[in-house]
Amino acid sequence: MADGLDLDEMIQRFRDRAQAVKTRPLPPIAGEERARFVRQAQLDFQDYAIIGDAEATLDDGVLTLRIDLRHQADD
Repeated sequence: MADGLDLDEMIQRFRDRAQAVKTRPLPPIAGEERARFVRQAQLDFQDYAIIGDAEATLDDGVLTLRIDLRHQADD
């Protein structure tokens, strides 16, 4: 499986998914269902964005994602 894996493309797919979650419209729902949908969208965005920020390496068939979760100060 690792032979055909393009790490840069994989990371880009996660960035694309994060952007898609961020910009997808809300379906016509209300109340608790809407709150659940919004919460799930927030979690999906967070997960995809975290992986989209990763530095990926593949060594001896082991995929490693290095993700810096330290707070970045605004410059």
